[in-house]
Amino acid sequence: MVTFEGRFTDTAGLKIAVVVARFNDLVTAKLLSGCLDCLARHGVDTSATSSQLDVAWVPGSFELPLVSQRLAQSGRYQVVI
Repeated sequence: MVTFEGRFTDTAGLKIAVVVARFNDLVTAKLLSGCLDCLARHGVDTSATSSQLDVAWVPGSFELPLVSQRLAQSGRYQVVI
């Protein structure tokens, strides 16, 4: 098995949005935790006071693509997860 790993070169000016569904939060909270852990390992400030990261909670799966699209079109974020 071949494993490819990369590193972000500079995350200082990177603005990231993460969209998470509240429905079935037993699963989605763990997905968010894994996402934040990965971002932190790559040098992104994931603290609660971070201006680099925004987390948007939505009611369910139907709202995920709508909110993600709206955040992407806002031009405020370089990355939407």
